[in-house]
Amino acid sequence: MFIKSLQIANKDGVIRLIKFHAGLNLIVDETPVDEASTESTKTTGNNVGKTTVLMLVDFCLGADAKGIYTDPETKKGEYTLVKNFLIETEVLITLTLVEDLDDPLAKTIVIERNFLSRKKCIRRINGLQKTIEEFEETLTDVLVTGHYGNKPTFSQIISNNIRYKELSVTHTLRTLSSFTRDDEYETLHLFLLGCDFGKGALKQNLLASIRMETTFKNRLESKQTRTAYETSLALLISEINDLDLKKSTFYINPNFENDLNALDDIKYQLSTIGSKLSKLKLRKELIVEAVKDIESGKMEIDTNQLKDLYTEASNNIKNIQVKFESLLSFHNQMVEEKVKFISKELPVITSEISKTQEDLTTLLAKEKELVENINKSGSFDELEGLVLELNEKHRKKGEFEAIINQIEKTEKNIEELNAQVDAINNNLFSDDFELEVQSQVNKFNKYFS
Repeated sequence: MFIKSLQIANKDGVIRLIKFHAGLNLIVDETPVDEASTESTKTTGNNVGKTTVLMLVDFCLGADAKGIYTDPETKKGEYTLVKNFLIETEVLITLTLVEDLDDPLAKTIVIERNFLSRKKCIRRINGLQKTIEEFEETLTDVLVTGHYGNKPTFSQIISNNIRYKELSVTHTLRTLSSFTRDDEYETLHLFLLGCDFGKGALKQNLLASIRMETTFKNRLESKQTRTAYETSLALLISEINDLDLKKSTFYINPNFENDLNALDDIKYQLSTIGSKLSKLKLRKELIVEAVKDIESGKMEIDTNQLKDLYTEASNNIKNIQVKFESLLSFHNQMVEEKVKFISKELPVITSEISKTQEDLTTLLAKEKELVENINKSGSFDELEGLVLELNEKHRKKGEFEAIINQIEKTEKNIEELNAQVDAINNNLFSDDFELEVQSQVNKFNKYFS
């Protein structure tokens, strides 16, 4: 395919139409003679659009639109004036390709692209709108029939033909980005020489897998190597065996749980009985104090004063039938009855206190016995600590085993991938393939030496 024309147009009409012809096409400066100059020479200029034309051709062949209005050095700064003009005036770039420039009936491909987005985006080939994937696939099938999906990619293939970036201008063979690998260049150069290297894509994929597996292996061994993990695992297994032995010989009271439950129950009973005993003793003390208060009241009565009061009452009130002695005897009987009534609970309370005290003594003895039984065996906290330590050791053991297995699997994968790459290289560097490459080089040198 040859470039027949490149047209730049917008909503106001055609801005520029560049036609190409067979042979060498030059973009030159046509600045008129500087009449103010004393010398009859033309004022030359460099900004005549050479790079812009190449960028627009590359854009029509699938390059990113940002390359047109982005600073090539910073890759971030944008030429706002250029960008706004391309979008606001709806600039449309049309690239026409033809199989034979001298044949007006030759097969023609018309590629159209603009700088708008979404529904206003134009990405057409021969009048048919394409998605990004469809656009690349159609271009590849048109220019490199049957190659879509294989290596090298379409953009890599045309990198030798469209050179305007600094790297591609200064380098003869390595025209791709600085991140391109040797295996990618190998596939590209063999393709450009016309050598049938169908396993180039496979080799690149294999090498990519090797790099991925190697990165994963390095990440697994970021803390320590496989040998160090194996050494640590052996030490862990030894420590686990020692802890298992210690656990098997650890004495635990067979009734430990029952004793603990019984001890909790006894402590609850002790608390209940202690509370009951305190209440009984307090009740007894209150009754005894009440009796003492009543009896002390009886002893404090002044009989002489009471008799004088009775005599005075008799003189003032006639016919008092009760004698003073009878009145005094009645008072004393009332006090004694009150004492009897209040103190009648004392025997019952005293008996209950005695029984409760016996129950308390019995429970205290049982508590002491249970505590001694529990203390004879290893403490539950010690056993729990031992089990926790064992669990942590087993967790680390499982972690180390998993890492070692992953490293082994990764090493095996790398070994298998390297074997496949070696098989491809053996074919690539075989005598037959070398003859094929040399034949193509000879053809190349015939025309370009």
